[in-house]
Amino acid sequence: MTLAYWCVLISMFMPIVWTGFAKAGGVRSGAGRYDNTAPRDYLNRLQGWPARANWAQQNALEAFPPFAAGVIIAHQIGNLAQGTIDLLAVVFVVARLVYGFLYMADLSTLRSLVWFVGVVSTVLLFVLSV
Repeated sequence: MTLAYWCVLISMFMPIVWTGFAKAGGVRSGAGRYDNTAPRDYLNRLQGWPARANWAQQNALEAFPPFAAGVIIAHQIGNLAQGTIDLLAVVFVVARLVYGFLYMADLSTLRSLVWFVGVVSTVLLFVLSV
């Protein structure tokens, strides 16, 4: 399995990491103890950094499909060197991890710049493959 495919696997679990932060911080944010009978209601009551962790989770869910498709398509087309595919995949994973922590830290401008790096790495997987 290539490094890029491992990055897809890592990215698949990123939403779980961010929702874990959100749920762990929920008591401190005034949402009370985590309620597994109504998890979305609970997450919607979060405030502060736990709410931002939940938003990072939602964004990670949105970013995953295009990234996974980009990696798979880049492999299938075969016009892009494996090292380049791996590099773009690692850049995406690192950007997405940094993005989540910047989101929780409420550093919105820097977070947006890092988000852009992740998007560009995904787009490059498609564009450079043709």
